[in-house]
Amino acid sequence: MHHERTVHHPEPITWQPAPATTPVPLVPVFQEQAGIALVTLPDGTRTLAYTHPTPTAPAPALAPAAGVPGWAKTTALLAPTLGGGIGAAGIGISYAAPGLIALTEALWALVALIAAGAALPMLMRCGRGRSASTTHITQHITATGLFGRAHGTANHR
Repeated sequence: MHHERTVHHPEPITWQPAPATTPVPLVPVFQEQAGIALVTLPDGTRTLAYTHPTPTAPAPALAPAAGVPGWAKTTALLAPTLGGGIGAAGIGISYAAPGLIALTEALWALVALIAAGAALPMLMRCGRGRSASTTHITQHITATGLFGRAHGTANHR
């Protein structure tokens, strides 16, 4: 027994446009909100934009403001610079303080050395009086090597 097969082909699909409905407006429809409006730009494009609400009542006129004096402007411009300079100087002094302390101690030691050096000849002159003879002391010191023992002679004349 032979069965014949029947083949069913589907119907071909054809494109059918959707039925025409109401035309789509070119201008978007939106709810009016405060501060948003449809505006036309200088090139003719229409778009939504934020707008400033127009005042309903005119604002009360204020008295014209007096001009700011020149010295106040100058002071206002220089105040941050002056403050920054003072702050930078404070930071610099705080970093330099140990060196400045050591420098002042070294300067005082130098002043004391100079004072002692200037006073020593005057004390020697005052101490020995008006004697006619002078004493000369000569020394001859020798040492061998870097760490060698030194030997010397002293002559009084």
